[in-house]
Amino acid sequence: MKIFVVGSTGRVAEHLIKDLVSDGHEVVAGARKIERVIELEHVTPVHFDLHDDVDEMTQSIKDVDAVYFVAGSRGKDLLQTDAFGAVKVMQAAEKNGIKRFIMLSSMFSLEPQEWHREGLADLTDYNIAKFFADNYLISNTKLDYTILQPASLTEEEGTGKVSINGSGKQNAISNVAQVLAALLKHDNTIKKVIRMSDGDQNIDDALTEL
Repeated sequence: MKIFVVGSTGRVAEHLIKDLVSDGHEVVAGARKIERVIELEHVTPVHFDLHDDVDEMTQSIKDVDAVYFVAGSRGKDLLQTDAFGAVKVMQAAEKNGIKRFIMLSSMFSLEPQEWHREGLADLTDYNIAKFFADNYLISNTKLDYTILQPASLTEEEGTGKVSINGSGKQNAISNVAQVLAALLKHDNTIKKVIRMSDGDQNIDDALTEL
């Protein structure tokens, strides 16, 4: 498949791009600073700014089979990047006739009643931005979406083992990337919101059982 990755210089994105290429896909890597995109065969950097309008995004994304939104401002630009930026990417995908859309979100982003939990209280503004973006994806598009909600990200080496729809408190970044990449192989994940954390189940087995 040909896949567009939005936010391709982020922490998760570099692992994701490697995994997608390893699975045999061609990646178009969208980033504001394309010189920071990982240099790999089958990866084409493209300038992409979430402050641009929908028409400009539509021209950049063009004809791909799937879009990943893994961008994040890390609290510095929540409205323009994490909320409205995501919405504009969805609109651009639909204008181009692209159906598959995979959103990296945050644990319990759609459940404000859970935001008091340990580790989430400091992320309230981020979760508000994701709440609106995720709700738009579900309610205002016809995209074949999957929303992945990981727990807190860590730099630890991933084991390739996860827990799905539990309430674990952390994820190795590489585990999150592997799950994101694997979603393309599992059509049963379409139209689903999936929580994940590090665990003890093989990724493909965990997704198959959803």
